[in-house]
Parts: sequence; C-alpha cells; structure tokens
Amino acid sequence: MGTHVAECTQQQEEGEHIFRSRYPPVDVPDNVTLPDFVLHNVELYADRLAFVDATTGKGYTYGEVARDIRRFAKALRSLGLRKGRVVLVVLPNVPEYAIVALGIMAAGGVFSGANPAAHSSEIMKQVESADGKLIVSDLPTYHKVKDCGLPVIILGEERVEGTIHWDELLEAADRASSRTDHITNQEDEIVQQSDLCALPFSSGTTGLSKGVMLTHRNLVANLCSTLFSISPEMVGQVTTLGLIPFFHIYGITGICCATIRNKGKVVVMRRYELRAFLNALITHEVTFAPIVPPIILALVKNPIVDEFDLKKLKLRSIMTAAAPLAPEILNEFEKKFPDVQVQEAYGMTEHSCITLSHSNQHIAKRNSVGFILPNLGVKFVDPDTGRSLPKNTPGEICVKSQCVMKGYYKNESETCLTIDKDGWLHTGDIGYIDDDGDIFLVDRIKELIKYKGFQVAPAELEGILLTHPSVEDAAVVGLPDEEAGEIPAAWVVLNSKAKESHEDIINFVASTAAHYKRVRVVQFVDSIPKSPSGKIMRRLIKEKMLEKLKEGRE
Repeated sequence: MGTHVAECTQQQEEGEHIFRSRYPPVDVPDNVTLPDFVLHNVELYADRLAFVDATTGKGYTYGEVARDIRRFAKALRSLGLRKGRVVLVVLPNVPEYAIVALGIMAAGGVFSGANPAAHSSEIMKQVESADGKLIVSDLPTYHKVKDCGLPVIILGEERVEGTIHWDELLEAADRASSRTDHITNQEDEIVQQSDLCALPFSSGTTGLSKGVMLTHRNLVANLCSTLFSISPEMVGQVTTLGLIPFFHIYGITGICCATIRNKGKVVVMRRYELRAFLNALITHEVTFAPIVPPIILALVKNPIVDEFDLKKLKLRSIMTAAAPLAPEILNEFEKKFPDVQVQEAYGMTEHSCITLSHSNQHIAKRNSVGFILPNLGVKFVDPDTGRSLPKNTPGEICVKSQCVMKGYYKNESETCLTIDKDGWLHTGDIGYIDDDGDIFLVDRIKELIKYKGFQVAPAELEGILLTHPSVEDAAVVGLPDEEAGEIPAAWVVLNSKAKESHEDIINFVASTAAHYKRVRVVQFVDSIPKSPSGKIMRRLIKEKMLEKLKEGRE
C-alpha cells in the first residue's frame, strides 16, 4: 500500500495553501433525497438481510426496510407531519432505527436523534431547542419522554396507554386510502434535496449543545465522498457492526446509510459488553467494525478476550474515530490481531460525518487520520493570524465542501464563529498534512472532553456545578485516562459556610447529567484562573490538577 496513486494537490489560490484529494472528484446526483439515494437498486436485494439484532436475531430484509420506510412516511403524513417539522428519536440501537430515521426524512420531516441514556431534563432541552413536534421511543425509555408534552410513538411489543403503537401505526398506513397522498403533492410538500433532513445535536467547537442543520444534499454528498472507493464486487459483501450509537452522525450516516447504499448487513448492538461484543463478531461473521479506542484497549488488555477462539474471527478491518488512539495501544492490537487492518478516521457532525479517511485503494500511515476525500478542500490555518499554512506546518483544520452544514439551528452567532464568510468550516482541531497527503491530528483548540468517544462540554458541567448553593465558581477540564481517553474533572471554589465533601459534589452532578458526563475528579481551590477577557485558563488548570494527582500517588 506504500505507493500513492497521485500526489495530493496543493493549490495556491490568492496566496492560500489549499489541499485537495489525490483522487478525482466524484459525481453527486442532483434532485435525489437521502432515502432515495441509499435505497437505489433495493429491489435487486429484496431478500437479503439488511439489519439483524446481535442478541435476539430479529432482522429486516432490504425488501422490508424499503416497504417500512414508505409505510412510516405515509403514516407520519397522515398524522399531520408537515415538511420541515422535527421528530425526535429517543431509542437505543435497534434494527428499526434506520427505518424510523429514513421514514421521517421521506415524509419531509427532520430526524433528530437523542441519546436514550441522557437525563430526562437533557432530552427536554433538545425537544425545546429543536422545536420538536413528535417523539419516537420505546418502553424502557418512555419515562424520560412522557412529560415532554408531545405525541409519542412506541416501538416494541408492549402497548402504552396514551401513546401511538408502531405496528398499529404502520398497519393503519396500509389501510389509509389514497386521499392522504394528495397532501404530499402540494408544491410546498415535495421534498427537495436542499431541504433539511437531520438535526443532530453537537457541542461543536465552543461547548454547549446546538442543533446542526443538515440537508439531504449534505448527507448524499458525504456518502458519495466516503464511498468513492467501493467497487461493484464489494456491494452486498460487507457485514458491519452497528455498535456506535445510531443517534450519533457516525452511526446514522457512516453505518446505517452507508450500509444500505452498499446493500451490506448491519449487526445491531444495543449496548457494549465485551463478551457480547466478541460473540457478535464471531457468530455474525462481522467483517468491518467501527469502534472507539476504549474497546480497542479492552481487546488488548482484558483477559475475557482469551475465552474466545479468535481464529473464528472474520474481521478484516476496524475503524476508530471520535477520540485519539494511543500509539502503544495500536501496537499491541496489531500484535494480537495481525490480520485486522486498523483505520483511524476523522469527522464532524457539522461536516455530515466523515471528513478524512482511508480507502481500500490507499491506507494512510500509522497514527494518521487519513487523507482528504474526493470533492473536499482542506487548509491549515494559523489560529492567531488566520493565514493558511504550507505542508508539515500545524494549523487549525478547515474544510470546504458540499457536506458543510447549513448552520446551527436558530444560532447565527455560533454559526458565524464556525463557518467563515468564504464557506470554510473551522473544526477547532490542530493538524498538519505531510508530503504524501496524509493528515495527522496534533491538538484541539476546542475545549470538549472526549469520554469514551462521547463529547462532554465543560461549560455544561460548569453550569450544573454553579447551581449548587455552596459552589461559588467552577471550572471543568478533561484529564487523560487510559480506559476512557479523557475524564471530566473539576476545580471547585466553595463558599465559606460550605460543608460538602468531594463525593457530595460528584453525586450532585451525577443526579442531573448523563452517566458519561459525570465529573470523576474534584479538587477544591480558592479561585479559578481566568484570562483578562474572562476565559477560564483550562490548560493551566489541567497542568495543576495532574501535578496534584501525581503528588497524591507518590
């Protein structure tokens, strides 16, 4: 794989260093919605399994997937869902997830996935921020959404009073007469490629969660770029592990939509547990597994792995994204699994999913996050001067393509901070491109903490801490952790009358935040260091916290 097809091209545009893919541009079809794009040629694969539950074996063929997307879209329109209205999906990974999401889009609605592990108050916040009109959930998660004041569709066998049952809804859509179809023929109801189809929530580069406006065009363009190297003989041949949460852009675009487009199979896992994970890989003959670094660490270090006959693995490659992979862990993984190719990728919700990656034609160097995909322009900008930089010079990664979001929903100021006047998306990550066109991440400008691949915004946890009556000030940073990647840790200033312990403060945050957002370390201090403009000096805090932890261990 060492020979390169072509040099990554660098253009001097008005004195700028702009880098493009070494591969030729790929066509992005016009006037096709995301559901129509991914279901292309579906009738040829009607009997082939598309989604299967790793534990129960329940599955859907491509014929059933296409049928149920149409039925659900029709049902939503009969419920009065108008074009551009948001439907929140609060579900774990289930075989029906893609049917739900694509059905919403086919109806002209906007899919907004929410984390079912989130606190009910966090889900409520997303409902309000997104102007949600309807919720799709299941019985175990229903208690978190029942007070949101919206109609709820429930998946699963159980019936819940006051909700709409999924199976009954689809059956009603079958019975509905063609009179419901005339609604969709009004000009304003025809779904255009330029219409919004997804509103995932991302912490972006600045902290608090915001709705990312993605159009059908954005997601179709992203799939065209990321799937450019898939040859016809690979169609229908890949079995992908569906463990990354489907509410995440990588789960819905990179796993569900990419697999449907290529007519492969997704082995759906609701939650991660090491034995179940290994069992799913072997039993379902998974060939491609997108996972996160903590799972790679477990595969390397956990003795449970030795209980399994690894010779039975059909795994050909894993892709890791969402958090940096330590080189030492990568070395150990490659020793233990010599036949499995490790690909590190890089993406952003604001760029519709994958931005830099590997392909079957070219695997970038070890510890690189890949090369520039077709149709993308990338530059590396000096954060202080705004000037673009040449090869081998670290700068903020900026990207320009048809995959760049329309903006943050109802948040023009944050949109302007992220997308500049020339259409460049500023990622908040520092990286450089080498002479071969491979890109390496160096650092983050952004303050996000990546806990097991989940994004945790320090500002959100600081907001929770400051609601505690004894807390005068607080700052949250990410500390390195071998298993989690990073853990949220807090410096807390208590008032003079406070009697709370470190444990009390940790439990206080845990009572209102999702499990992955919980503060793991608390240190009490007299004051929080801030810059003249009032910004928390997180780097300094991080250094001091690490020093103190080190002293405690010695």
